[in-house]
Amino acid sequence: MTRRNLVQAASAAVSAGSLAGASPKPALIDMVLIKMRNGMVNQRQLMTEYLGKAYLPALKRAGVKVVGVFSSTIAPEAPFFMALASHASFAEMEAREARLGADAELRKATAELLKQTPTPYVRMERSLLRGFSTVPDIEVPPLEGRKSNRIFEVRIYESNNQETLRRKVGMFDNGEIAIFRKTGLQPVFFGETIFGRNMPNLTYMLAFDDLAAREKNWRAFVSHPEWVKLRATPGLSDAEIVSNISNMILSPLPFSDIR
Repeated sequence: MTRRNLVQAASAAVSAGSLAGASPKPALIDMVLIKMRNGMVNQRQLMTEYLGKAYLPALKRAGVKVVGVFSSTIAPEAPFFMALASHASFAEMEAREARLGADAELRKATAELLKQTPTPYVRMERSLLRGFSTVPDIEVPPLEGRKSNRIFEVRIYESNNQETLRRKVGMFDNGEIAIFRKTGLQPVFFGETIFGRNMPNLTYMLAFDDLAAREKNWRAFVSHPEWVKLRATPGLSDAEIVSNISNMILSPLPFSDIR
């Protein structure tokens, strides 16, 4: 299957999901993991400079308004960076990819990076997610009045099959996310994976003032009476609809739009 046919097929799947009751025109959330290693080549420094000085400006020139870039703080398979962006449609995503490919400044910066070392990173892993109906796009936490960066938690919920994933997505949209907001769990994005690893699954990101606030807010959530009632609903327990949960704690890089 060609890349264009793959995009067309995925677009049809998104349209079918919308007809089945999903949010109209949810964003496509583009999540990239840049995996590195600690060694003689300082991959973290090289990639920080490249992302901040070359790649993020190129994304902005291509039309991406918000770019989040994060470093692993507490996470498996560290060290790595995570980059986030969103697109209104597959057509917009393809157009931006074309602009990046033709960007002379980015191509020059990439060539200069590879002159320093052929291995500025180990591997890149990319996932594409479809936003939820109640959180259809990336929500940028306000920065006004802040003196320090937040921390961010990414959680991945794997399901046994598409039906149990559908139930978990519905559980979030029909109450769980609202309880998150009531208890200080601040959403950044929620998305069902269209392309990526360990499907079917969903991924979401939350923002916290610090690790102490994270512990406090999660305690408030798990004891909230609405959550206690919701999780006791037949067919919605974790044992019935979630096969694995993984999480990671991230910190924003200085040039991230989300911090």
